[in-house]
Amino acid sequence: MTTIRTIPTPRKHGWSLTQFAIITLAAACVSAALFWVAGTEPTAAAPAPDVQTVPVQVTKPTLEDVPVYLDGIGTVQANFTVNITTRVDGELQSVLFKEGAPVKKGDLLAVIDPRPYQAASDQAAAKIKQDQADLANAQYLLSKDQKLAQQQITTQETVEQQQSQVASLVAQLAQDQAAKEAADVSLSYTEIMSPIDGRAGIRLIDAGNQVHTTDTTPIVTITQIQPITVVSTLREDDLGAVRDAMKSGPVEVAALSMDQSRSLATGVLSVINNVIDQNSGTVRIKSTFQNQDDALWPGQLVLLRVTQKTLHQAVTIPSSALQRGANGFFVYTIDAKGNATVCKVTVGPIENGRAVITNGLTGNEQVVTAGQYRLDAGTRVSVQPASPTATSGE
Repeated sequence: MTTIRTIPTPRKHGWSLTQFAIITLAAACVSAALFWVAGTEPTAAAPAPDVQTVPVQVTKPTLEDVPVYLDGIGTVQANFTVNITTRVDGELQSVLFKEGAPVKKGDLLAVIDPRPYQAASDQAAAKIKQDQADLANAQYLLSKDQKLAQQQITTQETVEQQQSQVASLVAQLAQDQAAKEAADVSLSYTEIMSPIDGRAGIRLIDAGNQVHTTDTTPIVTITQIQPITVVSTLREDDLGAVRDAMKSGPVEVAALSMDQSRSLATGVLSVINNVIDQNSGTVRIKSTFQNQDDALWPGQLVLLRVTQKTLHQAVTIPSSALQRGANGFFVYTIDAKGNATVCKVTVGPIENGRAVITNGLTGNEQVVTAGQYRLDAGTRVSVQPASPTATSGE
């Protein structure tokens, strides 16, 4: 007999909707309880954010004596310029100077053929001797006639005629002596001497050429460059200040190269011209320099700097600290709390990277010299050491 066995089907396990809801509610309650417990405990304060600071470089104003300058373009001119020409006609026999070399007063520069003038001088000397002999004979005859007239051997008329002859010979002798002197002068002109201390230029006439007193081309030009002068111009508005400076004593001037990279020479202001150029509104001035090292050369353009006055114990700061706003110049200073403040200033002369402050600073402030472009009033700053390679401004 066949037996049929029934195998039971396995029961499936799963979460019912009710169970899931109960579990979810329980989890929510636990979370709420934990949050409440955590909320009742004290919490640590959050760290305050860092205050942003701007790095800057600062310096203190300095007190110093500051000279005030007036600048103008000047032209170097030789103190004396002499064109060496002949004063007698003849052949230029020799040229004895060296082109470009210094010469002294009295140095022999050139020689004109002296033979015709030597002959004229000798002839004049011979004529003087003849006159002296004729005069001596006439004086002897006069003395003889005077004795004979006392003895009434000759007439008074003869004596007077002889006196006239003596006077005529005396005049002739004087005339011939003058002619001799003129001949000697002409002879001396055959040796051309330097009339001044200076420097010879380029030779313009060579030896062997005929030269004449009417020639317009000189043999050479001598220029005196020790001392030397500079002629420049100043604005007419500065005339009063310069005149006041001259009343106080010698006014120092300096000649600079046109790029102002070096000082060439120092001297003194010697002349202010007596008229103002109405077209340009300037006045010409002349300054004198000893020029011992020949740093100045005739025709050279220089920047002439006149010392008008000196500001004593002036407040100065680096010019890189200056800022310009709608109301003029100002600088940033740092207060005791390390904040930037705006300080309006009045600026005087600016020279060699230093600016004179005539109003606005006392000399005790910390003035910002770098980093200003990120500043405003009240900005917190951090002072940084100055870099040796820092530029003069940002």
